[in-house]
Amino acid sequence: MMPTRIEAEKILEEAEQCNPGSWGNHSRVAAHCAEKIAELCEELDAEKAYILGLLHDIGRKFGVRHLGHVSDGYTYMMSLGYDEVAKICLTHSFNNQTTKEYIGKFDVSDEELNLIKNTLAKVDMSDYDRLIQLCDSLAGSEGVLDIEERMGDVKQRYGYYPQEKWDSNIRLKKYFEEKAGKDIYEIVDKNF
Repeated sequence: MMPTRIEAEKILEEAEQCNPGSWGNHSRVAAHCAEKIAELCEELDAEKAYILGLLHDIGRKFGVRHLGHVSDGYTYMMSLGYDEVAKICLTHSFNNQTTKEYIGKFDVSDEELNLIKNTLAKVDMSDYDRLIQLCDSLAGSEGVLDIEERMGDVKQRYGYYPQEKWDSNIRLKKYFEEKAGKDIYEIVDKNF
């Protein structure tokens, strides 16, 4: 189940009031990218892609957390009955379905970590999961970024960026360029 576009926008606005920050605009940019790419992919619904992109980081509503935002978002969306969004809240940080590639602090309880690991192990990744992973890597809070610059920025801030995740993001970019038949930066209007 999914919220409507209007409901999703309201959920994000309310979340930003709880924890203001650049993450809200990052989510809007990710939603923009997801919608534009999905418009050119026959089997994807652009409206659904927009909603998933908009709410992928909704766990940030509950405060400044690193890995914790994943479990917070998953649990919150499940509590609202939005299981498709909950899945994206979980998968957007794990291109290769492993917490070993997570960049940031493991600021979760053992229970939260088990929830993430156990649920992630059972997930069947779809093109929506892959699309939001890509868009998360393209979206800055001020607009669309070059994927390698964004990953380089993350590497500089955190001191590392797992090579497997880096390679996976580049593969996702190529994958969606082939599906859409167009350069990603043209699709998402890099000057957005």
